Amino acid sequence: MGIVNQSTAPKVLISTEEINQRIDEIAAQIDSDYADTDALVCIGVLKGSVFFMVDLLKRVTVPVVIDFFQTSSYGAGTSPGEVRIRKDVDVSIRGKDVLLIEDIVDTGYTLRTIMDLLRFRGARSVRLCSLLDKPVSREIEVKIDYLGFPIEPVFVVGYGLDFNEKYRDLPYIGVLDDSPVG
Repeated sequence: MGIVNQSTAPKVLISTEEINQRIDEIAAQIDSDYADTDALVCIGVLKGSVFFMVDLLKRVTVPVVIDFFQTSSYGAGTSPGEVRIRKDVDVSIRGKDVLLIEDIVDTGYTLRTIMDLLRFRGARSVRLCSLLDKPVSREIEVKIDYLGFPIEPVFVVGYGLDFNEKYRDLPYIGVLDDSPVG
């Protein structure tokens, strides 16, 4: 990753208003799709999904159980798709409908691993909701059932996404000056 100028505010790529409008639409679709379920478990992928997940679930009206999952990739020199579970879900998902909530889908490796694991553990269904998608970066196919916005292959921050743990608290999605692609 290249050097990023952190002295200026990120340029707005997706405004707060656009995010809020799209979250309203996604929440309405989730309510419709899960109207008959009694067992919706919403699992946020830490840390980036937290802002999106909170705002989304405040708008969803179907009953939900909330939990979190966190992974990290192994170090350099390992194969793509190798992930380590740093925080596992605490609730049982066997026989439940699971909605995995993510900030951004990039290569697809980590999300495919998580979704396969949830299915293996007996989830009745597993769907993916992501605020952002970088389809150009996809190396392994992952179906996004609820998508906020497709974006170009730029490095984005804000609304949960960070650069060296900074910028997560921005209320919009932005691009830094001299932003590295990725």
